[in-house]
Amino acid sequence: MSRGWIQIAFTLLIVILFVKPMGRYLVKVFDSEKTGLDRVFGPVERLIYRVIGVREDQGMGWKGYLRAVLLSNFVMMLLMYAVLRLQKVLPLNPDGLDNMPPVLAFNTVTSFITNTNWQAYSGENGLSYLSQMLAITFPMFTSAATGFAVAVAFIRGLVGRRDDLGNFYVDLVRSITRVFLPLSFVAALFLVFQGVPQTLHGAVNATTIEGVTQTITRGPVASLESIKHLGTNGGGYFGTNAAHPFENPTALTNLVHILSMMLLPTALVYAFGLLIRNKKQGWAIFAAMGFLFVVFLTTVYVAETNGTPALSALGVHGNMEGKEVRFGLSESALFTAVTTAATTGSVNNMHDSLTPIGGMVPMMEMMLNNVFGGKGVGLLNGLLYVVLSVFICGLMVGRTPEFLGKKIEGKEIKLASIAVLTHPVIILVPTALALLRPESLSSILNGGFHGLSEVLYAYTSGAANNGSAFGGLTANTNWYNLSIGLVMLAGRYISIIAMLAIAGSLSTKRVVPTTVGTLRTDTPLFSLILVVIILIVGALTFFPALALGPIAEHLGM
Repeated sequence: MSRGWIQIAFTLLIVILFVKPMGRYLVKVFDSEKTGLDRVFGPVERLIYRVIGVREDQGMGWKGYLRAVLLSNFVMMLLMYAVLRLQKVLPLNPDGLDNMPPVLAFNTVTSFITNTNWQAYSGENGLSYLSQMLAITFPMFTSAATGFAVAVAFIRGLVGRRDDLGNFYVDLVRSITRVFLPLSFVAALFLVFQGVPQTLHGAVNATTIEGVTQTITRGPVASLESIKHLGTNGGGYFGTNAAHPFENPTALTNLVHILSMMLLPTALVYAFGLLIRNKKQGWAIFAAMGFLFVVFLTTVYVAETNGTPALSALGVHGNMEGKEVRFGLSESALFTAVTTAATTGSVNNMHDSLTPIGGMVPMMEMMLNNVFGGKGVGLLNGLLYVVLSVFICGLMVGRTPEFLGKKIEGKEIKLASIAVLTHPVIILVPTALALLRPESLSSILNGGFHGLSEVLYAYTSGAANNGSAFGGLTANTNWYNLSIGLVMLAGRYISIIAMLAIAGSLSTKRVVPTTVGTLRTDTPLFSLILVVIILIVGALTFFPALALGPIAEHLGM
């Protein structure tokens, strides 16, 4: 067990070492500061702006920024849907795969445009190479860049003096050209070096030792894997995801996958402090998120290491069910905590095989949805709770709450409350409806409390735009494809709408001078308050559901 802790500590140390340099680079990207890479990216970006008719210096108010987000995402959804529905007659389909059914296609395009990457299909058997590249890999770039852009726009609203959140199309393009494409190119080259396939040739047949013919699927895997983790997208080229040896063949690729998932979400929190000219504020939020992450990571690792009473009675120490022997308990537990903290959804072990408490950890991280989180949206959800914490503390001392010198008033609290309350509603209500439908119950592999957990996990994953799953649920049905698709849309865009509206409201407010009565939000005390409020809100909304699922299963009720 001590060796496992050393492996985990080593990985997290590398993550921390990248936080400051990557955070500084993000600030330069979104503040349009000059860098040594301007000669490389500048001409490409200017050509793109010319083609799409965008002026680089033209700002947008919050409503204009929101319209650009929704319109661009809607157009991309239509194009992705067309590719999936017509893939049989489109090129780059060497295996002759048929078109994707309508409802499944809706679920898939919704999943990948919202950065969820929930897969109700098996990638190697359901998608052509063109579909993998245009309907899967392409939105992995744009959905991650959209999240980044919205987060930066919100920060501009916090520190701005007028309703100007920047230009969405400029933020989107710079995110892709200066962040995601260069990092993905480097990561993909390393993955190819480690043995991950990258080819447009079709599947090959091989004869096994037993003399049986086996069909081996391959394709442009490395390019998808790189942006899948750097963009905290999730999903996988193969059905077994990062447990497949073609996606994750070595211990080094496993390390790179984990670092890729944590690199940008952690750096963005630090960049937040730089963008608002208050590093302490950024570190205060980082500390709160980091504390929650360490608690969840410790919980899942201890749970999997100790196993369950039933396993102990059999003389089995630790729970290796559903895990790759080449990664072991520590790397499986770390991957589990990271993929749901960063809302990636990629898995190198089967979450359905975790112990009840171990399986509760990824569920709780997605229910809170602010433990670093995915590209941009994780920081936004964290700032939502900052706004609520400031408001609650202001009520306690009888003072108008303020954050970064801007007064938090009724409008902002109403919008924040809508965003916070939407999350449990779109999890718990669809879960209850699914459990009332006989045809939906037939999709559950395991009965009892674990079966409830499978359904609860699915809607939690969709609402948090995570995409991981308890594999025991057969989700490729019309009900689950449609309902989870709608949950993914609500989980993504309601919070974006609310946060941009808050940014627009705050951007026009006068800065209030700091006095002795001002609540400091850049202190360890506020970090503690933030953690407590996050946990209280999470407990009040989700504890009853967890009590009927993983907790009851753990207690053997």
